[in-house]
Amino acid sequence: MKVTLERSALLKALGHVHRVVERRTTIPILSNVLLNANGRVLGLKATDLDIEVTESIPADVAQAGATTLPAHTLYDITRKLPEGAQVSLETTGESGQLLMRSGRSRFNLQSLPESDFPDLASGELANKFTLASTDLRKLIAKTQFAISTEETRYYLNGIFLHTLEVDGHTMLRAVATDGHRLARVEIPAPAGAAGMPGIIVPRKTVTEIQKLVEDIDADVAIELSTTKIRFTFGDVVLTSKLIDGTFPDYARVIPTGNDKRLIVECAPFKAAVDRVSTISSERGRAVKLALADGKLTLSVTNPDSGSAVEELEVDYDAAPLDIGFNARYLLDITQELDSDTALFKLADPGSPTVIQDRDGAAALYVLMPMRV
Repeated sequence: MKVTLERSALLKALGHVHRVVERRTTIPILSNVLLNANGRVLGLKATDLDIEVTESIPADVAQAGATTLPAHTLYDITRKLPEGAQVSLETTGESGQLLMRSGRSRFNLQSLPESDFPDLASGELANKFTLASTDLRKLIAKTQFAISTEETRYYLNGIFLHTLEVDGHTMLRAVATDGHRLARVEIPAPAGAAGMPGIIVPRKTVTEIQKLVEDIDADVAIELSTTKIRFTFGDVVLTSKLIDGTFPDYARVIPTGNDKRLIVECAPFKAAVDRVSTISSERGRAVKLALADGKLTLSVTNPDSGSAVEELEVDYDAAPLDIGFNARYLLDITQELDSDTALFKLADPGSPTVIQDRDGAAALYVLMPMRV
């Protein structure tokens, strides 16, 4: 193999593919990226056996061929080369060696044979549809923070994607929950999505998709089956296994009878929660909301460091109510609201609260209270 290409193109592609490579793995080939030079392109592929990312970039191929190189080492070398540099990759006569040259720099890198590189066979991906990158970004950004990190409840370690009928319209809905909070957002289902199976996209895959979707404004092609999903972002293709489990019936935890309505201005509310929570203990993070006619009092008491109180004028005319929440969770949710105000629908100090931009908003959040 002998190939020459722009340092910027190689760096961008390695940036996309090297992230899925685990830094610690017991299988040496999984530390490597597969390079395949053919025609006028260099193809790159990396995998951790659960996710596979591929990308093709323009290159001057003097001799077609394939090999594998340590992904993080190759990325770090390319990153440290000067901007505008040309990079040449050439397999030498010695087996297991590749010569990388750029300007006056030369690197002899250990390679492993491409025949050892695993292929994440996707099988038949029957459901296919296209999603605007802005819609995919929205589905992920507004739910990702609520994904559970508790490995024992593995079926909560991802985003649940499914379609359903809402008032006669087919919607594509994303849901995530960790048992303390729930995030649900929906968009009109794109053509081809109706009838897709309900799937759970793993947390690591969600993180990679979020990074890839930031780089593009074009539509994203999505193909899926009950076990795999594939996203095509132009020249970058990400294929991933899905979580093999059943997502719980989340509709049961979304209260419908919460009759106490609180409307707050987002910016002052976030700032006040952030300020008073400075006093809270790392473990508890509890902030108390005391509601009375038109007034909200936020307070935190920590036996080790003192107490904090702040008052806000709000729109609230129901019976007085004292309720506690995890400050971090409150901030995570209000961070994702799009409007200047937030609507809280409350019931009592022991029942879950619904938080939205407004009635009927596309995004809905449920937050469990804390005892304070």
